[in-house]
Amino acid sequence: MLSLQFGPFALPLNPLLMLAGWWLAAWLADRMSGPLGEPTRRMAGRGLVMGAVVGLIASRGAFVALAWEAYASEPLTMLNLRDGGWMPWAGLAAGLGVLGGFAWRYPATRRALAVGATAGVAAWSLASTVLGVHERPALPALVLPSVDGSTQTLASDGRPMVVNLWATWCAPCRTEMPILAHAQLQHPQLRFVFVNHGEAAATAASWLASQPYELQNVLLDTRQQLAPAVGTSGLPTTLFVDGQGRIVERHFGPLSAPSLAAALSRLR
Repeated sequence: MLSLQFGPFALPLNPLLMLAGWWLAAWLADRMSGPLGEPTRRMAGRGLVMGAVVGLIASRGAFVALAWEAYASEPLTMLNLRDGGWMPWAGLAAGLGVLGGFAWRYPATRRALAVGATAGVAAWSLASTVLGVHERPALPALVLPSVDGSTQTLASDGRPMVVNLWATWCAPCRTEMPILAHAQLQHPQLRFVFVNHGEAAATAASWLASQPYELQNVLLDTRQQLAPAVGTSGLPTTLFVDGQGRIVERHFGPLSAPSLAAALSRLR
């Protein structure tokens, strides 16, 4: 499962689970440090907040630094945190460094910080595993009609694939589509497939005809089979599939050029 549906809105599941894990860590640290006095309690809470904030900034900053050439032309796009551009190990190291600094400076907080942080990470890891955030389901071999009237089987032909689920009414889908269209031209060794979610052929074809770019391999999933099969309820969702047809990465939300380039590098 990649997302949670609330009426017409879908929210990414993993950040919500991370937030819940951080809340658990803060609650435990507060309970454990409470009997030690208000200053210790305050320092334990501050350490967890600063660790989380510094970790997020470091994770994003490291990704932006490595992909700076792609961000340089539009620097404001680095503030779009939905694009999935993160370096988790950099964030983890920075967060642990902050917690270590607090534990060294305020020895009374050590046990509360250690137990809280460990419990929060364990809760996030368990919940995300149980709810399938890290699942890599096989790409279903659906036979789908193409927007041009032919049919295609959604299966690997031996090349790595990028499968994008989209719809004309989805604003984030429209935002990322030029980036994907450009990548399709730049990477002929990869197979890009664009699966329209639940719309009629005329609707999809009319919108595509009005765009300044051309997409190849546009399929129609009028019965909306693909999204639940790969564990998503929201759009856009992009699947990165290896040459054996295994989904190796799933991304919910709009992709930026740097985050797409990073995902393609991992896929290759």
